[in-house]
Amino acid sequence: MKSVVTVSGSSASADYPRPYQEALRAVGIELVPVTAEPMPSDAGGLLLMGGSDVNPRRYGEARVGDTEEADDARDELESALIEEALARDLPLLAICRGLQILNVQQGGTLIQHLPTTARHRQRTENKGTPVHRVEIVPGTALAAIAGGSTQWDVNSRHHQAIDRLGEGLRISARDPEDGTIEAVERPDKHFVIGVQWHPENMSAADPCQARLFQAFADALKRS
Repeated sequence: MKSVVTVSGSSASADYPRPYQEALRAVGIELVPVTAEPMPSDAGGLLLMGGSDVNPRRYGEARVGDTEEADDARDELESALIEEALARDLPLLAICRGLQILNVQQGGTLIQHLPTTARHRQRTENKGTPVHRVEIVPGTALAAIAGGSTQWDVNSRHHQAIDRLGEGLRISARDPEDGTIEAVERPDKHFVIGVQWHPENMSAADPCQARLFQAFADALKRS
């Protein structure tokens, strides 16, 4: 079984990684937590999970009232692992906070609190319940994964989003109602995709989200 590494953060509960583990095991990937760099030499890729807000000092801003207390150790470790994964051209899948730290590590900035937070931070009883639609940009790697689909219905529980796009990244999906960036990728790399929603909660019941994890697994086999 191929393995990928992840960082769960100091505030995460012991069972927080479970949905990610289950989604990855369904496509033959084992998730291995790490607490320090460098990345293990036998790791096939990097998964960036959801979690607390990225420290705005990392993109040159002061913290505003709605921004959570930072987990600086996690920010630092994930930034180092992103740099290493990109340098080695390892497959990288970034989810929610993961998309945000990826963007910041690449020199981008974040909207610290969306004006449309009520649309995007919806904590449903079933975490896999879709709450809004995203439009997929034609010609992107995400569009190839989606096949003929140009829109996906996704879950959503974030209050921050990408503002200025990081260097080398391109947008691969947006919210059609308010324009929020919902997915990004690095077209010059083997497989680097970030999504703002939580496909790990949807993949067991939604073939579209399952294809995202399968594409990650396929990239690991080719790397």
